[in-house]
Amino acid sequence: MTYFNLFSNILATKGPTRILISDLQRNVSELYPLELYEIMVELKSHSIEDLMKNYNEESREIVQEYINLLLEKEYGFISKNDWDRNFPPLSYEFHEPSTITNLFIELEEISVLHQLKISVENLGIKHLVIYSLKPLTAKEFIEIDEIFTASVLSGIEIFSPFHQEVDLSFVQVIQQNTVRIYSLIFYNCSQSPFKAKNDFRFSLNFIEDELQLSACGKVELKYFNTNISKVLESINHNSCLYKKIGIDRNGNIKNCPLMVESFGNIHTSNLDEATNLPGFKKYWDLTKDYIETCKDCEFRYVCTDCRAYTEGNKKNNAGLDISKPLKCGYNPYTGEWKNWTKNPLKKKIFNSLTIK
Repeated sequence: MTYFNLFSNILATKGPTRILISDLQRNVSELYPLELYEIMVELKSHSIEDLMKNYNEESREIVQEYINLLLEKEYGFISKNDWDRNFPPLSYEFHEPSTITNLFIELEEISVLHQLKISVENLGIKHLVIYSLKPLTAKEFIEIDEIFTASVLSGIEIFSPFHQEVDLSFVQVIQQNTVRIYSLIFYNCSQSPFKAKNDFRFSLNFIEDELQLSACGKVELKYFNTNISKVLESINHNSCLYKKIGIDRNGNIKNCPLMVESFGNIHTSNLDEATNLPGFKKYWDLTKDYIETCKDCEFRYVCTDCRAYTEGNKKNNAGLDISKPLKCGYNPYTGEWKNWTKNPLKKKIFNSLTIK
């Protein structure tokens, strides 16, 4: 007898019409027909020979082709006499010691960051994303980095309006005098001042669009992530809001700057206090398994969520919005993608939320 052993780093997620197989070691996901999922399930409890007995001759050829595919993709291996017991199943638990991992802020004045430094340390915040509302000078970029010298903060990503002083030497000065900045995005840039190659410690991008926060929350294939840490987070928690905190341009502390509900203001309270307020963590454990439509989707563990922009048509018993993300144009029941902006109802909802 021969037995098929699925590697523990392979995650198969079933949808209504097909399955997604994610290789969590190689950070790759691929779509396959739904019938492959049933075969994979049977291979967990039957030898290959016993499995073949359940099919006619024509179907056996198809089953064998699927087994060959699983082997070719290195999703597993074959053993003799019994399953190989030397490969224990992968734990899908997710552990993150920090109280808060990510801080997103709409920034008008750098002085606010000095005020936030103590909370960053207390909460163990590792990543800071800054959406600057005004053009930043090289000196200001350096100051932002220096504020968090000897800090628990490990990375800073900055979105800043492009201005005429930004050229190669401008970026080189930032490169030479900063440590934590890992990503720079200059938006509202009609033409790149130079070709951004891989010459810098950080990633560098020039975007023509006048970037708006309301552009956030799009669900598209290019944003999907098979990174094992993100997948495990998605299985256990909300993939967008878990251990995240945001500050909008008015200083309001929120789960996300685009959400309506606030938990104090940075000018009158601090982040530590906000995280302890009732309701701040209410969405943290709302996984895709409990969100309408998403719960059936094969992409649910590699996709991110958005609670700021939803279809707004469903709440659970706890009063949480469990509606499908508004900016998702995928229908898992048909396997078809459509442009969500072409849907009049979705567009109407988006416009009403933006006005708020």
